[in-house]
Amino acid sequence: MAKRPEIKLPSASDIFSTQEERDAERNGAVVEIATSLMDAFPSHPYSVRDDEAMAELVASIEDHGVDTPLLLRPADEGRYTIISGHRRKHAADLIGLDYLPAIIRDMTDDDAIIAMADANLQRPVILPSEKARSYKMKLDAMKRKAGRPSENGAPEEHHLRGVKSIDVLAEQSGESREQIRRYIRIAELNPDLLKLMDSGRMKMRPAVELSYLTPDEQEKVYRVICAEQCTPSHEQAKRIRMMHESDAITDMNLIDLMQESKPNQAEVVRIRKERIERLIPEGASREDIENRVIMGLELLVRIEQQKAAKVV
Repeated sequence: MAKRPEIKLPSASDIFSTQEERDAERNGAVVEIATSLMDAFPSHPYSVRDDEAMAELVASIEDHGVDTPLLLRPADEGRYTIISGHRRKHAADLIGLDYLPAIIRDMTDDDAIIAMADANLQRPVILPSEKARSYKMKLDAMKRKAGRPSENGAPEEHHLRGVKSIDVLAEQSGESREQIRRYIRIAELNPDLLKLMDSGRMKMRPAVELSYLTPDEQEKVYRVICAEQCTPSHEQAKRIRMMHESDAITDMNLIDLMQESKPNQAEVVRIRKERIERLIPEGASREDIENRVIMGLELLVRIEQQKAAKVV
């Protein structure tokens, strides 16, 4: 019995795109892609913020369109993963654009991670938490690629024999090897402690020390930071890490340590909440309470000045 010839069925992309579009995608040309088919990069380390820079980007796109095409990677079922262009995609969504110019490029998972990290490091504002996660993802991808056979059988990173991936990353980023290590370490911090870094309240070196704590210990440290309204110095963070190594991290030990005076930290005035609770609106934030206290003190100073003027 003769063997039945194999019939190759067309893929979804073959059915729902033109030959011209498919040829353009293979050649890396710029094509118009529906924004509804674009998905964010998995575990994307960068956030898209509706800030002043986003408002400027929206205004620019409204006036001039999108000058730089997005870089996309083909995904399943005719969809695409954004490698570079998350902010442009968000701006387009705000404006209501249905299509954006893009370059489609086939790449491995690790190549996609490296390309994503490199492209997003050009952002106007990068938070420490974003750089930490990006460096970690890129370094892990570089390590996986190192020594992997290429199409001709030679190691893919043969020209870097004897050079560590972290040294390559340091050279590419313009930061020192030790600074790269610090960023990768703080990727181990919990989200609350990372937010303290992003806000500038906690510096890099104490953050690195705290990154060695367990998740439960990090949560304890964060609670004490909130209660005491101050962050640990580098020396205090080193002592907290020593507590971790001796299994001695308790709320009381942390409070005692954090209440020590630090020459580089301004004195904090504390008022028990129950003393002013009846004077503040329900649900007021800590910042709201602080502002109301300052306004009240300013009013009191003016009244005292007026009384003193009348006496004279």
